[in-house]
Amino acid sequence: MSEKRHWGAVVASKLAKLADRLDERRAEVTAEQDEQPDAPPPKPPKPRPHVQQRTGAGTAAGSGSEPAPAPKAVAAPGPPPQAPGGSQLPDPLGVVPWSMRVAAEVAWRLLVLAGTVYVLMRVIGAIQLVVLAFVAALLITALLQPVVGRLKRAGVPRGLATGITFIGGFVLMGLVGWFVVWQVMDNVDDLSTKLTDGVAEMKRWLLNSPFHVTEDQINQIAKNLTDTISTNTKAITDAGLQGVTVIVELLTGMLLAMFSTLFLLYDGRNIWNWTLKLFPAAARDGLAGAGPRAWRTLTLYVRGTVIVALIDAVFIGVGIWFLNVPMAVPLAVVIFVAAFVPLVGAVASGALAMVVALVTEGPFTALMVLIVVLAVQQIEGHILQPFILGRAVRVHPLAVVLSVAAGSLIAGIGGAVVAVPLVAVTNTVVGYLRSHAREAALAAEPGPQGATVEELAPVGGLAEES
Repeated sequence: MSEKRHWGAVVASKLAKLADRLDERRAEVTAEQDEQPDAPPPKPPKPRPHVQQRTGAGTAAGSGSEPAPAPKAVAAPGPPPQAPGGSQLPDPLGVVPWSMRVAAEVAWRLLVLAGTVYVLMRVIGAIQLVVLAFVAALLITALLQPVVGRLKRAGVPRGLATGITFIGGFVLMGLVGWFVVWQVMDNVDDLSTKLTDGVAEMKRWLLNSPFHVTEDQINQIAKNLTDTISTNTKAITDAGLQGVTVIVELLTGMLLAMFSTLFLLYDGRNIWNWTLKLFPAAARDGLAGAGPRAWRTLTLYVRGTVIVALIDAVFIGVGIWFLNVPMAVPLAVVIFVAAFVPLVGAVASGALAMVVALVTEGPFTALMVLIVVLAVQQIEGHILQPFILGRAVRVHPLAVVLSVAAGSLIAGIGGAVVAVPLVAVTNTVVGYLRSHAREAALAAEPGPQGATVEELAPVGGLAEES
């Protein structure tokens, strides 16, 4: 019995010494972790409840040693995110391809830009009359501003020069309009007579044509036209009332354009300086240089368009006058005004002259008018516009067609008139701002220093200095 107790005490003392050595080793590892904080923490040892019980029993039996202390608990780090298969999940940003990231960045910026343009178009549509009147004032100012400049250089005060130019310009426009109305009213009876004769001649030609048209069919067409007019009397009346509203809006727009032209002629530079203050200070330098260039482009466009339209009106008017087409002068004025709408205006005015010649003088005269119109337009497109307008306001024909179509859809005839000068001015401004930004970036770069300066210096200069 005494031998069993002796062996139990020996085993208990050995286990107690082993526990003390484990505690010392754990203390050493903890000290090393304190010196190296980036090292991962050690795994906690597994609990040994049977050893602690035996140790306590051995000490109670008579070994006399103190019980071993309990091991310290160490918190383990949390596991990394894992997929269902057990592997670590990748970074979500790294999974998206680079092309898709670029497409997403471009897409949301395009959406913001499209929303801005949409809101701007809605605002312009709500105040369409004001916008068109102001744009018309800009075009008229670009036409009359050189006259004001010449009068000021001749010693005339600014106010007097502005008044003379403003009154003279609008009086000249009014006289041209009165002359056109007078010519139309003076030739309306002759035109009505020739129109009646032309309809009768067309009726006789249809009866004798190879299309086998009978007189009953022609009378039926005339009866259907009369019935359509009589049944749509309310619609025609509403259209007439709407025409009155259009006339009132037109007069309002004309008055607004006149006042805007007067103030732009007199105080245009101060208005531009005030407009520059609305932009951020960092953008004012580039806009201050783009403004005069945009105004020069607009001035060249308006002046060149007026000259080209005047040449078209004179040559086509003289041609149809020699062909004995009635109302040659009003038709020439219509051709002059329609020339401000590129491409579309020339086609519409030429078609109108052909219709008048066909109804009043017959198919041969209409064919001759077509030849005259095509010849003048070919000279205009290949000689006059490149020579007069030059490269300052040159716009690609596709851009002209698209801008005229978009302008007519947005604001009708007025939008078609201002579309091309707006595109020309935008092209000038964007080109200047791009070159200005490139020059500013080059100026912001630090210059060469040290040995680089000697390497870049011309050899002849260094030789002469030495």
